[in-house]
Amino acid sequence: MAWIYLAVAGLFECGWAIGIKYTEGFTKPVPTVLTISAMAISFWLLSIAMKTIPIGTAYAVWTGIGAVGVALLGMLLFNESKDMVRIFCLLLIVSGIIGLKLVSSPTTGS
Repeated sequence: MAWIYLAVAGLFECGWAIGIKYTEGFTKPVPTVLTISAMAISFWLLSIAMKTIPIGTAYAVWTGIGAVGVALLGMLLFNESKDMVRIFCLLLIVSGIIGLKLVSSPTTGS
């Protein structure tokens, strides 16, 4: 279940990272409230996941999901470069996330 929390936390990270652009420097109230809400949810879910997933793995996966997601959304929403080298680099990040998942063992700490 912790991995599901972590994946959803990563998706909310994508939401708040893209949301920052729409806040226009936190001057637009609705995008600002939505962005801050997404931040809070993302951090809360990350903290739950970190109860059983090692901190280094959880943080790397969370930021990886965010980085790949935001890069893909940038391509779709903001017409950012779709260069093959850029896409290859994103695939490297995804392979790193998968690798961390495969080799991680849960912690039992409190």
